[in-house]
Amino acid sequence: MTARSETIQIQVEQEFMEGTFLTPRTRVPGVLFVHGWGGSQQRDLARAKGIAGLGCICLTFDLRGHASAEARLCQVSREDNLRDLVAAYDRLRGHPAIDTDAIAVVGTSYGGYLATILTSLRPVKWLALRVPAIYRDAQWGTPKRQLDKADLAHYRSHPIPVADNRALRACAEFRGDVLLVESEHDEHVPHATLMSYRTAFRQAHSLSHRIIDSADHSLSDRVAQESYTNILVNWITEMVVGERLRLVRD
Repeated sequence: MTARSETIQIQVEQEFMEGTFLTPRTRVPGVLFVHGWGGSQQRDLARAKGIAGLGCICLTFDLRGHASAEARLCQVSREDNLRDLVAAYDRLRGHPAIDTDAIAVVGTSYGGYLATILTSLRPVKWLALRVPAIYRDAQWGTPKRQLDKADLAHYRSHPIPVADNRALRACAEFRGDVLLVESEHDEHVPHATLMSYRTAFRQAHSLSHRIIDSADHSLSDRVAQESYTNILVNWITEMVVGERLRLVRD
């Protein structure tokens, strides 16, 4: 953790010695996790604990219509869940120990899609997206389960112009650091979708694109899960350490 430096003088009899107080900075980065459609915060908890060990404050949560509220899954829309995400972000940002200029959002699949849109509504410094899904802008307020799956599969399998999609337009305006993680054998989010996202991040400060070999969409293989954990933790570490070094220089 970085330290705040204060030059002092220590009096000894009639003389003064030069000294320096080094005190830890009181505010730390925040990391918000957003799970995928039909998922829950449970799969994020282990990774959040590891990242909290870096000196970050992490928040995981269950979107409405998920986990204990699964009976409502057929009723929630993208608008509903985006509001959930904004509320969770505001709760994290309101934590008294958070450095409000150093907030990361980690989104998976549907959660990654929502996370990109969040960047157009709230300040985000670091954005990590694992297999981010994408949807047409139409039927925004329609319950998500009612969207045409065949149409979605076709939409995702072709390059999508930035101007035609709300999530991609948000990506085009994002100026922070980005991590894109792709599964080699993803049955829901094809390579074309990842490339649409990658192309959209034209103003990003940095962009890292990693592919997990032999992995499916849900990372059902333990080795694939460990690979993603290592990729994410190493990237967050790089971002956090880089920010602390910048603060020291400043």
